Amino acid sequence: MSLSRRNVGKTRTRDVGRGIPDATIARLPVYVRVLKTMSDDGVTTVSSEDLAASCGVSPAKLRKDLSHLGSYGTRGVGYDVAFLAYHVSRELGLTKPWGVVIIGVGNLGQALVSYRGFATRGFEVVGLVDAHPDVVGTSISVGGGELTVTSLDDLARLVARTGAQIGVISTPAEAAQRVADSLVAAGIRSILNFAPVVLCVPDGVEVRKVDLAVELQILAFHEQRRGEKPLPEVMHA
Repeated sequence: MSLSRRNVGKTRTRDVGRGIPDATIARLPVYVRVLKTMSDDGVTTVSSEDLAASCGVSPAKLRKDLSHLGSYGTRGVGYDVAFLAYHVSRELGLTKPWGVVIIGVGNLGQALVSYRGFATRGFEVVGLVDAHPDVVGTSISVGGGELTVTSLDDLARLVARTGAQIGVISTPAEAAQRVADSLVAAGIRSILNFAPVVLCVPDGVEVRKVDLAVELQILAFHEQRRGEKPLPEVMHA
């Protein structure tokens, strides 16, 4: 279906969050992914126990999470997979695509541009921005078409023209705050930050940080703790 980029994501009127706990919101994308995989595999109904196992949570936690969205299960039957996938997607705002602008098209930015999961999960890359004069003006393949990289000075015009709602920062740390300021000035209120730095933004601007080094350090901590535990004694007859 062809969508006007100016209208991408403009029709949502649902209240954001509606009092749903943050921990529940963090699990909803997992539920959507699992449900859509089940639907693609031809599964029409699923019990809360089987769905919970596939999502890596307990049945009680799954049922509690879904209770915040409404009651979509049938006792003795389970959940209609396609129906539940639609309603969880709607709660996440994924029934229409969100426009995404990526700032910084170096190695990480190029990898993000090449990621095919955007289109299948409700997002459309509508703009690319960089500060390097050798990169600005070049064309990069995105999905089935091409986008021309624009300069940071033209970010506000790009956002106004494309209707982008989400900004992705994939620049070096020293440039990230300036980029965040430019995004906020352009009207962006949702930012995904890959730069290894804490951003200062006004109230009302949501920032989600992705730091692979931090995640690896957390894994290293747990790995070290496991290494410090004594090995179980071997019982001899």
